[in-house]
Amino acid sequence: MCFIKKNLKSFIYLLSFLALVFITMAIANGIQKDFGKIDVSMGTFETEYETIEGETKSGTVAYKLYVPKTATATNKAGAVLLLHGYQNDHETSAAYALELARRGLVVLAADEFGHGATNISMVNRGYVSHKVKVNYGNESEEDYVEIGGPERYKVMMNFSNMSFFLDKYSKDDEGNQILDSSMGGVALYGFLSGLPYVDNQRMAVSGHSMGTWAAWSVSAAYSGETIEPKATILQAGELFTRDAYDDNNIHFNNVLLLTAKWDEFNMFRDYSKQTVNDSIIENELSSEFLGVSLGTGKWNKTYGDFNNGSARRRELVKTNHRLLTHNKKAIATTIDWLDQAIDVTTSLKDSNQVFMIKETLVLVATFAAIASMFALFTILIKIPFFKTIAHPEIISERAGSVKTGWHWWKGAIITIMIAGLTYPFMTQLGHGLLPLPEKSVFRMTIGNGFLSWYLCLIIIMLLT
Repeated sequence: MCFIKKNLKSFIYLLSFLALVFITMAIANGIQKDFGKIDVSMGTFETEYETIEGETKSGTVAYKLYVPKTATATNKAGAVLLLHGYQNDHETSAAYALELARRGLVVLAADEFGHGATNISMVNRGYVSHKVKVNYGNESEEDYVEIGGPERYKVMMNFSNMSFFLDKYSKDDEGNQILDSSMGGVALYGFLSGLPYVDNQRMAVSGHSMGTWAAWSVSAAYSGETIEPKATILQAGELFTRDAYDDNNIHFNNVLLLTAKWDEFNMFRDYSKQTVNDSIIENELSSEFLGVSLGTGKWNKTYGDFNNGSARRRELVKTNHRLLTHNKKAIATTIDWLDQAIDVTTSLKDSNQVFMIKETLVLVATFAAIASMFALFTILIKIPFFKTIAHPEIISERAGSVKTGWHWWKGAIITIMIAGLTYPFMTQLGHGLLPLPEKSVFRMTIGNGFLSWYLCLIIIMLLT
């Protein structure tokens, strides 16, 4: 009791921050479940997949499922499959999932190959030893590029290449091929369509970034079937021409392409070297996509007919690539699009969105959790077992050897220059080229890049 009294302020801080964590997370969870109107659950199921070695194996695909209480076996609801981007997981789709589920749709947010809790490696997407530098179907001989390096690098260089493309794109002379560019999306869509409370005649698929290629692939795989997606929504997606695939047997229903004004990836800007402008909506690729004469396409205008699946729209959203997953205009446009494609019966306006409140609460909880750890540390270092860690006497002893003035600035400038100069090279080396065991441990390939950079700096520090 005496110890608590001596450290009462630290205990008050600790308990206050912990209380804030629990309160904010409880409210965020309530918003996620629409305060009892949506059942939210995590799950997995077994599916077969083909390996790059040509074997058929079984693996586990993970997901997060949002089921409105109004969806039952006798009152089936429409459904949407959401596919995340590179190095993300199902939580990247949380904003879209919440807002669609609030409007009565069953939503399945996926963990794709090599991501989240799915145990099937990303390499099983497949790869070939070549790519094109422009939109597929729009290339010339000069646009073909040979690809070398580790399998992981080849997979990443083939993200734009899809398994339903013509063989000259999706296969190579070495026996390699794009195996499943849906990255498990086809299996997930089939699973979703079989749920007893889902109306499989009213389904759609949407993806962000890497997930847009997966979304294209799901729609292609089910094209012509009774459960085919009635809409495909692409959150920062890449276009291709009809020459890239068999357009006599594959069609895509009611496609909405959300384009970020300041997207940092050139393939989502139709390989333009500028930020997105009117030249993109007027180019040949957009004109074919919208089904209009060259140069006559307009942003934020719907072309075609929802009844026959020919509806097309390219929406310009003033945001960047990453924030497109949490943009109110993009989500509102998606809600309106799905309402016309699969009939979203709701009294909620498309502007009635609560996802950002939930995200803000989670952010507050995160900072509160970090603050609670500092409060806990101030308590722990007062306990005899941990007290020796502080060593205040060592700090005072070292005071005389600490560099000051120009000597300090010289070391700081050299350190910053070394870190800055090595960053672009070491992060890219670790990201795609170091032969790390991605199938088991090093799955976060962007993290691998940072790890390589940190290790490089540590080695330099030890040597100098």
